[in-house]
Amino acid sequence: MSETVTREDAGGVATLTLLRPGLTHAARRDLLAAVDAVAGDESVRAVLLTGTGRAFCVGQDLGEHLAELQGAAAPLSVVEEEYNPLVLALAALRVPVVVAINGACAGAGLGIALAGDIRVAAAGAKFTTAFTGIGLSSDSALAARLVHSVGGSRAAELLLFPEPFLAEQAGDWGLVHRVVPADQVLDEARALAERLAVGPTAAYRAVKTVLATAATDSLAETLALEARLQTEVGRSADHREAVEAFLAKRPPVFTGR
Repeated sequence: MSETVTREDAGGVATLTLLRPGLTHAARRDLLAAVDAVAGDESVRAVLLTGTGRAFCVGQDLGEHLAELQGAAAPLSVVEEEYNPLVLALAALRVPVVVAINGACAGAGLGIALAGDIRVAAAGAKFTTAFTGIGLSSDSALAARLVHSVGGSRAAELLLFPEPFLAEQAGDWGLVHRVVPADQVLDEARALAERLAVGPTAAYRAVKTVLATAATDSLAETLALEARLQTEVGRSADHREAVEAFLAKRPPVFTGR
């Protein structure tokens, strides 16, 4: 049993819970291992990522980081060796990822949250990019995620002036999809994950594939990708079931195949 990350499975949803607010070496290693395990599990049709207590994730554990700065270790190598593989693994998950932001979300924690597909945040939760406030540039693909989410102009402001903003503002900007009372965050996020877990999994995978490159591909490339993916998904049992259900005027029952 990991001391930093837990996994619980129910109804096709794998729930990954961060047990500590700061990302230590152990936390990054354990979260990557959990994400890799989920990625290889065909029974998982949606992922729910959340934290505990008053914080979702506040990024690098600065106590551990300071000890490395004062010692002989090369602490910034962790970006290439640990953060990059983690963010790439999250981005590569082929099933929908719902993030329940139960509290403070900062730095790499914000980057990790933005790697999900759907985000539910606790009302009043504080967000910050954090990095330049401690004399660093961004990591965890935060700059790219912010540009895609809020545009280059606001992304520059958020990164250059890492002042806290609340979940409500994040909702207005489109960084989070729903803002609910703190005691409802996990239930709301779980309900969304459960809804996705009984949906057309192959179609969701195709949508995620298109979204991954839609902002940078040419129109012709996007059209070609959509055509290929729709041909593949059009052969799925779930597509056939949905058409039959529509004509029979009944709800479809998706199996993820």
